[in-house]
Formats: sequence, structure tokens, C-alpha cells
Amino acid sequence: MSADLNALSIFITVSEEQSFRAAADRLGVTRSAVSQAVRRLEDSLGTPLFRRTTRSLGLTEAGDTLRRDIAPAMAELREAAEKVRGLGGAPRGQLRLAVSSIAESFLSGPLLAGFARAFPEVQLDILVTDEEDDIVAMGFDAGVRLGEVIEQDMIAIPVSGDQHQLAVCSPAYLAEHGAPDHPRDLARHRCIGWRPAPHRPPYRWEFSEAGREFVVDVAPECTTNDMGLMIRMALHGAGITFGMAETFESHLRRGELVALLPGFSTPFPGFYLYYPSRRAVDPRLRALIEHVRKRRAPPGS
Repeated sequence: MSADLNALSIFITVSEEQSFRAAADRLGVTRSAVSQAVRRLEDSLGTPLFRRTTRSLGLTEAGDTLRRDIAPAMAELREAAEKVRGLGGAPRGQLRLAVSSIAESFLSGPLLAGFARAFPEVQLDILVTDEEDDIVAMGFDAGVRLGEVIEQDMIAIPVSGDQHQLAVCSPAYLAEHGAPDHPRDLARHRCIGWRPAPHRPPYRWEFSEAGREFVVDVAPECTTNDMGLMIRMALHGAGITFGMAETFESHLRRGELVALLPGFSTPFPGFYLYYPSRRAVDPRLRALIEHVRKRRAPPGS
């Protein structure tokens, strides 16, 4: 039996939102209409697609297989419809982005606020995440990640310059515990670490010496996926933390944090806006690409 295309689209939206109510709000329909569409789809396929409890909603194995198989095609259908809709004027509609939490230059505000002012009919839907999921399968138009983790079949546009990482602490912590002379000395210090997701191990602190890169497995007293919490704890003397230098820039400038071991840090390629190369560029995404390029262009160019 053939499946209803509208029901498939609703199924994808529910799987993205992980909520019937949120999917209904996003689609502008009632929760009942969403539930009925999913039930009809499950009946036509002869298998449950979601595991429902009073507190959570998750995909069954069949649901996850269906999502992975049809999400790229559904995204292309949405893109085609929006592309035709956008031919009559300025870009409009929703632009979905998956952005790394450490992409400070992209998330700091000015770039996105400038884009929102320039294109008021485009609604930005931004998921801040450090999961390296397939953006096409998850229904995103584009993502922002470090260049080194972007798949080779993607088109990538730089949104930042080269990056380097720093270990930092507060002046109070430095006065009490002293500064490490070498990264291996970090084992004797209190450290505040970063973990991108609950099922992932804590990030290993990366350094270089005499052109050779190496990592240090610190034993953090606190580990979190929230860089803001890491910074606040470091500001209050809880220990040494580690991350992108630009994340700490304002605190370093005001003297609230102190850079440690700067001689063991070398630059590497920064963050990129990336999107699939096999699809035509949606007008909304094209507008964001041009906005990023203009902001990064040298004055007078």
C-alpha cells in the first residue's frame, strides 16, 4: 500500500521535534491532526514508528530506518517548494541550521542579528549541538563546524579565521596554585573539562611542541557540555579550563582570566558554514552565504 506523502512529511517533522505537540505548532495544525496522520501511516506500513510513553517519544527501529531513508528526499521536496515560492521576491521561510556550541564567532550575535535585519522574512531555526549527525538526514539546510570534522562531499564556506586553543584560569587560582610550566603539569591541577554529549568521552586537551602535536588526558573535577558553565567556574577560581581562544577573549582582555601555556598552542583551520554539494542552493541559504562572505570581506573590497 502506498504511503501518504503528507503523512510522511508529518512523520519527519515529529521525528525532528520529538514531540507531537511541537510538530503541530511548527506545522500550524492541531495535535490531533498530527496524531491521526502518524496513525494512518503506521497502519498503512503495518508497524509502529514511535515508542510512546507519558514522558517521552522515540523512534522504533522501523521508524528510525524510515526516517534515515526518506529524510533526504523530503528535504529536497521542501527545498524545491520553497525555491519556487521564493522566485517571486525576497527569500522567505524557515532556514534550519545545526551549529557547534564552540563556534563563538558565528553564535556571538552580530552576524546572525545582521542577517535577521537584512532578511526579515527568513525565520532562523538554530540547533546548538556538538553531535556530528548527518544534517541532511536530520532535516537541516546547513551546519557550522570546525573544518577538520566536515565531510569531504560538503561545500564549506569559512565563517571564522584560523583558531587556536588555550588553557585559562582566574588570577585568584593562579595566585594560589601557580602556573603549569608544561602541559604534563596539568595532572597536578584542578581542571574543568568539556564533553560534547553524554555518551561521548571528555575532550582531550590538545597541545603542540617543536612541531609535534600531542594530547593530555586531564582528570577534570568537573565535566560539562556547557562552555558558559566552564567559563563561570574558571572565573570563580574553580580550576583551569580549556577551549577556543576567541571564547575567552573578552575575559582575557579585562584581566578576569589568565592565559596559560600559550607557547604550546598552534593555529588550525577554523569554523565553516557547510551544506550538501549535490543539491541546488536554496534562496534562504544563498542569502546567508552571501551575508557571511560580505562580513568577512576586507574593507573596500
